[in-house]
Amino acid sequence: MIVYKATKESFTIDVESGVIEDRIEYKVKEKLNRGVSPSEKRSWQSSLFYMNTVLNDPEIPQDSGISIELQIPQTSKRIDFIISGHDENQRDNAVIVELKQWETAQKTNLDGIVKTFLGGGIRETIHPSYQAWSYACLLNDFNEAVYTGNIDLYPCVFLHNYESDGIIDDPIYDFYTKKAPVFTKTDITNLREFIKGFIKVGDQKDIIDRIENGRIRPSKMLADSLRSMLKGNDEFLMIDDQKLAFEYVIGAIKSTPRDQKKVVIIEGGPGTGKSVVAINLLVKLIGEEKFVSYVSKNSAPRKVYSSLLSGSMTRSRIDNLFRSSGSFTETPENTFDALVVDEAHRLNEQSGLFRNKGENQIKELIHAANVTVFFLDENQKVHIHDIGDKEEIMKWAEYHNAEVISTELSSQFRCNGSDGYLAWLDHTLQIRETANTDLDEIDYDFQVMDDPNEVFEKIKEKNEINNKSRMVAGYCWDWASKKDSEANDIVFPEDGFAKQWNLKDDGMLWLIKKESINEIGCIHTCQGLELDYVGIIIGPDFKIRSGKAITDIYERSKNDRSVFGMKKMMKEDPESATQLGDEIIKNTYRTLMTRGMKGCYIYCTDKETEEYFKSQINGV
Repeated sequence: MIVYKATKESFTIDVESGVIEDRIEYKVKEKLNRGVSPSEKRSWQSSLFYMNTVLNDPEIPQDSGISIELQIPQTSKRIDFIISGHDENQRDNAVIVELKQWETAQKTNLDGIVKTFLGGGIRETIHPSYQAWSYACLLNDFNEAVYTGNIDLYPCVFLHNYESDGIIDDPIYDFYTKKAPVFTKTDITNLREFIKGFIKVGDQKDIIDRIENGRIRPSKMLADSLRSMLKGNDEFLMIDDQKLAFEYVIGAIKSTPRDQKKVVIIEGGPGTGKSVVAINLLVKLIGEEKFVSYVSKNSAPRKVYSSLLSGSMTRSRIDNLFRSSGSFTETPENTFDALVVDEAHRLNEQSGLFRNKGENQIKELIHAANVTVFFLDENQKVHIHDIGDKEEIMKWAEYHNAEVISTELSSQFRCNGSDGYLAWLDHTLQIRETANTDLDEIDYDFQVMDDPNEVFEKIKEKNEINNKSRMVAGYCWDWASKKDSEANDIVFPEDGFAKQWNLKDDGMLWLIKKESINEIGCIHTCQGLELDYVGIIIGPDFKIRSGKAITDIYERSKNDRSVFGMKKMMKEDPESATQLGDEIIKNTYRTLMTRGMKGCYIYCTDKETEEYFKSQINGV
């Protein structure tokens, strides 16, 4: 959908007569059924005045097509400005212009990320060249009119208030600025020449209308690229009941008419391969020309799996296949053929940073897709707002009159294939009583160490094998290094141990970035992902006193959003809040202690707790 469409001639008249922002406001209210803030209106007025100056050249045809605020179908992404026409060889071209009112920017060590003033403060955000390029990739991969109609897209960025300072176009961003060049305040002539290189004849073939009305289906090139990358990639090889569950879901999707809904629930504990099946489903369904996305609440699995899939494909093309569970609050019904929802136990009711958007993520996901596949482990709920369980999914499936199919993944590929280790862990963490009271005859390398440096060195040694070992901790230490890059977060002076949390440079890719071995991860950056060996610091939120597990939610860091709101809950219903806090802490350590497929090494900040874990190894 396009908010504003015109020729260059009509656009110029609207700008120069001072009505362009009013026309756009009217169309936003008419087409999007929402209001327009004064700041948004001012931004149109300013940015479009500058774009009109750029287009003020007789060599740019008067009948070139202009679109403003093109919403890419089935997404919340909007392209600021497009000018369409033909080159000297009569090829159909569209120049995408991402408009920014930025005045300054700061470099970061994160790939494709800059800092600038947004929302009242300096914040990290994606580089505008990446943004413009990603929109072009999205259209090239999913808009049938673009990839079959031979419409060539040329993205760029115009920062009309920005004085060139060597930051926004620093060489560290070359990969993206070469895909979508950046033009600043003094580059009007250069931007004009860029446009003229592709638009020499006016739009005589309704290019913008064709883009707007193009059918949303994945391109064959995208499907072929994904299949080739998955083939032979051991990270995503399915075996045993993973393959069975995969075929089960494919059959369910193929047999579901468009006027019916189907919900598939796949349950499985740690290491049963839920994410492996999910990624294979994504690739298979793209190959079947289905409009499908991989969905998760936590961004860590999305970032890691998109990186592992990238191969020779550009990051942007892969990123477009992965979505947050909070991005479906306004999605029309049955927009997607299928949604593959990994880590469904982490779903929330409302979305957004302040949980003020939407009604219920499970409801919205089922509404948005013909078939919705939920991968579920109820024992991995680690946030006070996690609502994902089978009962809740069944409730909303019934609300949507959806047929429900349930299956289970039971083969254990984590913890050396041992159900016994998982049962022992539940018994030891006092989650449930089991018959597994020791680790005798269980082929799993579990060790308790009395020095955090010993754990770190052991993990570092294991990591040399294949970069699949990391150290993690309960979220009991504040994130001081977020504001002070020289500060350490987890410090034990008596042991000479000092490390930072992992989010500074590598973000959610910490698990696969080799340099991040020196940093400590937490539940939010490793849940849903697996390692060979994991080292764990068990913090003061979990202690053993006289053989009984004692949890304390107040020992969690104030930076840990998973317990935000707990104080209020304690006042309103202390019994339920205490029970929930206990569940969250135990589930957190259960999840951390099942990240390693071959081994787990722990250090306890509390001596009595350390002795308890040592005694439990032999069932004393």
